[in-house]
Amino acid sequence: MSENHWGEEGAAGSREPERQRESGEASLQRPSTQKEWRLIEKVVSSLHVEHRRARRWGIFFKLLTFVYLFSLLGIFWFGKQLDADKMVPQAHTAIVEVKGPIMDDEEASADGIIRALRNAFEAEKSQAVILRINSPGGSPVQSGYVYDEIKRLRALHPEKKVYAVIADIGASGAYYIAAAADEIYADKASLVGSIGVISSSFGFVDLIDKLGVERRTLTAGDNKAFLDPFSPLKDDDREFWQTVLNTTHQQFIDQVRKGRGDRLKGGDEVFSGLVWTGEQALELGLIDGLGSSSMVAREIVGAEKLVDYTARPQALDRLVERLGIGVAKELSLQLGLQDEYQLR
Repeated sequence: MSENHWGEEGAAGSREPERQRESGEASLQRPSTQKEWRLIEKVVSSLHVEHRRARRWGIFFKLLTFVYLFSLLGIFWFGKQLDADKMVPQAHTAIVEVKGPIMDDEEASADGIIRALRNAFEAEKSQAVILRINSPGGSPVQSGYVYDEIKRLRALHPEKKVYAVIADIGASGAYYIAAAADEIYADKASLVGSIGVISSSFGFVDLIDKLGVERRTLTAGDNKAFLDPFSPLKDDDREFWQTVLNTTHQQFIDQVRKGRGDRLKGGDEVFSGLVWTGEQALELGLIDGLGSSSMVAREIVGAEKLVDYTARPQALDRLVERLGIGVAKELSLQLGLQDEYQLR
């Protein structure tokens, strides 16, 4: 009995330090666990705050997007109203701009100019049409399209005259177009004329010889490599291409003579490709007087109010392009093919 008692007491005594150690370890682990929970609570709380903040910003940006879209619609509608102002109920003089190079893929393309001319002629209250020209010229084909359309519209609407007013420059293909008008005006310092045709390129034959480059050209057709810049220019090719230029030049001359008639006072030098000032052009009969668009509308047409019929992108398209989202349009323009020769 006594041995068992002492054995049990000894065993209990031996377990007592173990319990104290466990309780000590628990007491040491408890503060650490509380810190972890507090840290977790802070993380969860911060995530909740961030989530609410993200929701608020999301709502803000959505509202901003709606405001932006409604603003675009408002500007588009306002632009429509401005375009509708062209349908003015009072008598006015229509303006059609011919600005920059006359090319298929440029602002002064035949399609754009012709569309504007048709609208200007068909407007009931337009008393006359002014072609406001500031262009160095361009494609003879595009210029010829516009010339022929002006003649056609003048025949359809004989009561409406067409006046060409040259600003800084109206040369080459631009003067080709102006010659279709009833009368031409310019400033005394404007550059007028340049009735001629030019074709220019480069020859790289000697260069590739020096570089040791071999030119390999395979053709089906004797003249398919005509005017190849890496091959010597043949006399026959030069003569043939000169006939093309001469033919185009003669077409230009014929249209100017047809448009200006007996008003031309100069000799062959008028068609030599030279450019003249407004004062010189007046003496040569290339223009009919010195003046601006406002002067022509006020003193000759008798309808001082000017209304611009120039074909331009819609208000929304203009806004989008100004915001820098005109890449596709610019790319399509850059892919356009230009004519090999120009009126100059």
